[in-house]
Amino acid sequence: MYEYLVGSLGLLVIWLIIFLKSPKLRGEMLLSGSIMLPLALTEPLFVPEYWNPSTLFNLASTTGFDLESFIFVFAVGGFIAVLYETIFKTEHEKISHKEMHSKRHRFHRLVLITPFITFGLLYFFTNFNPIYSGAIASVLGAIATYFCRPDLVREMLGGGALFLILYFSFFLMLHLIFPDFIDSTWNFGAISGIKIFGVPAEELMFALTFGMFWSSFYEHVKWYKLKEM
Repeated sequence: MYEYLVGSLGLLVIWLIIFLKSPKLRGEMLLSGSIMLPLALTEPLFVPEYWNPSTLFNLASTTGFDLESFIFVFAVGGFIAVLYETIFKTEHEKISHKEMHSKRHRFHRLVLITPFITFGLLYFFTNFNPIYSGAIASVLGAIATYFCRPDLVREMLGGGALFLILYFSFFLMLHLIFPDFIDSTWNFGAISGIKIFGVPAEELMFALTFGMFWSSFYEHVKWYKLKEM
């Protein structure tokens, strides 16, 4: 009954491990997780169109909202932002004032909100399952980021790949602990039905695409670039 809660808390443990071991990244983790937190309010768009998890107080089934999503979103939003920096030992430095005001950045704010606008348009004007709208929006967000900040491309690609590996590994463990969780929770009639070692392909698509976009979001917002330590 509490698979989603266990999974969300497990991701929060990963967040906590990185938080405790990397003092320099704590501010980035807290801010990135907090910025992403409101996305938990989109859960009613996914229940039951994409999945219908068992949640505390049966909130997902009765209201569409649930407490687990806030834990999940905060944890994932926090550690995606720093995975690349954690593995490849990089630090931030501010980009120059001259670079900030170059023509490349004239659409800076629009680029930052591109995936959110895209998701809204796809949700209201297409019949796509929300998970596919989210993936398309994330890819467009990553592409827009590249044209604005090509210096962040390594972090985008690396962050997406690292989150995919971590998320896939975590899902495999969850599937072993709760073998009936996936089949009883995901709405396979509304998605591809493809599973990779028991994990829905759409979850891996989410990990790669959203990881690519979100891994560089903090640097983009704060006008930072990465430098090797």
